[in-house]
This record gives sequence, C-alpha cells and structure tokens, in this order.
Amino acid sequence: MTDTTPARLLQLLSLLQTPREWPGGELAGRLGVSRRTVRRDIDRLRELGYPVQATMGAEGGYRLVAGKALPPLVLDDEEAVAIAVGLRAGAGHAVDGIEEASVRALAKLEQVLPSRLRHRVATLQAATIPLTSGDGPTIAPETLTVIASATAGTERLRFHYRAADGTETRRSVEPYRLVATGRRWYLVAYDTDRAAWRTFRVDRVSEPFATGARFAPREVPEGDAAEFLRRSMAARGGSGSYDMDVEFAASVEDVAARVPPVVGRPEPLPGGGCRLRATVSDAVEWTAVRLAMTGFDFRVRGPEELVVAVRELGARMVRAS
Repeated sequence: MTDTTPARLLQLLSLLQTPREWPGGELAGRLGVSRRTVRRDIDRLRELGYPVQATMGAEGGYRLVAGKALPPLVLDDEEAVAIAVGLRAGAGHAVDGIEEASVRALAKLEQVLPSRLRHRVATLQAATIPLTSGDGPTIAPETLTVIASATAGTERLRFHYRAADGTETRRSVEPYRLVATGRRWYLVAYDTDRAAWRTFRVDRVSEPFATGARFAPREVPEGDAAEFLRRSMAARGGSGSYDMDVEFAASVEDVAARVPPVVGRPEPLPGGGCRLRATVSDAVEWTAVRLAMTGFDFRVRGPEELVVAVRELGARMVRAS
C-alpha cells in the first residue's frame, strides 16, 4: 500500500500515462487503496491540471487524455534513459527546427536524473554508434547542456576557447543564447573580461563551467541573438566567405521557414517571390545543397562559384536519376 498521498498521486499518474483505460478496481488494487480513494485522487489530479477522463459502466475506467497544455510527466527509469539517450544522440549536431528545444529539454532532464541513471545513459551512449551524423562538427552533449543550463539560469560561465588560428584563451562570459545555424552551434554572450559582446563556436569550447554567480541579463545588440550572430559573421568575412544572392519562386514567409535566421532575412520582390542576400562562410557545395533542400524553385544571381556549384549539383542529380 502507498502510504502518503503525494507518493500515491505520483504512482497513479505514472499508471495513467500508460496509453490505456484503467478500471477503478484495478487502480485501487495497484495502489492498495479503496475505489473511493482512487476517485478522490483522480479529482486531485484534475485540480492540478491533468485531464483525466472517466467512462461509466461495468467496463468503464480512467485514462489520461490530451489537454490544452502539457502537464508534468512522470517517467520510469527505462523511459527516462531512453529519452536522454535519444536527445544526447541528436544534440551533438544542429538539427533544423528543433535544435534549441532539444538542448533545453536535455538540460532539464539531465539536471534531475539520479546518478545511477546518468551512468546508464553514459554507458549506452559510449556503446552505440549512430548510423547517420550531421554535416557540422561533433559536439559533446555535456558541453551543450552545461551552456544551456547556465544560459537558462543566468549564471556566469567559464570555459577554454580555441580560436581559428589555434590560440587558446580562458573566457568568462554572461551567456545569452545558443544559436544553431544548421551545421554549427554558436554561443552569443557578453565577454566580461573584454567588456563586449562576442560569438563563440561551441565546437571550439572546452571545459565549460557554470560558476553559480548570477547576473542581470543585458540587451543584446540588434535586439536578437540570431541577427547579432549573422552580422558578426558578415563583419568577420575572410577569404572563405562570399556574398550570396538568390531569388526564390516562393513567399518570404515560406523561405524564412526553411532558411535559418542566422543566414539572412529574405525580402519580397515586386513581381512575386523573394530575394535572399547574405554573407556566407560555408563551402559553396554545402550552400548549393541547402538551397536545393528548401524545396522551392530558385535562381542564383551570384557569386559565380555558387552558380557553378548549383549547376554541377543539378547535373549530378539528373545523372543519378
């Protein structure tokens, strides 16, 4: 018998989250209480926002249904490990559309996992090899979760950072946002030692440590982390960057939904469609693939090397078909 009401409610909730209908008598037997107590506990769950549906009759019972909002979930050990392993497998690469949400969920889950389950997750992760991987640099999930937790908790962060030329520095920052570009993760943060906003490639970050010291969030330049990152990348330029100019036979809204904000913001064209101009540092071959993956008809205005890359990609696809 479950003696305390809170513990019994958690056990009841765990049972109800199994996708089936539970007869009142079976729930009473599982919990070691009376049917009347089960009914009272169901009412308590409803007061807490859990949408529990009851059906009448000899075959009636209780089941948890979809509500307007997602209530807290109760996971058993196996479910928690499965979710953590899945999130960790995808966290090392930037995945379009769910990247920031995945890392936030992983950070929350790993924060409350008991040590025994963390060990199981780490063991499973070390013993498995993903069949597919992203095109960007691999990042340890622990690095992402430490940064995400410090960002969410407005805690100052310390880490070692390796610059493009190999120079190693020790940084102390106020983390603002993690931004995924589709291939890489970037941290937008205020560098307290340099008294300036900076962007950091997360694959070059090592030994991140949340100091526990809280800070009052500052207002990021441009008012948006993705826009600040885009302008920072454009300003850095370099020999590996180029100015992309592409016209799409699609609306601004549709193209914006398929292109990461950090790349740039499309502008409407007078005759219909839209135009995207941005400074890009990725290889032209990768940019050609990303343009094709939008699923829209497009025409590259420049640069010439991107025109050639798109033409070669198209010819290769035709030969393959």
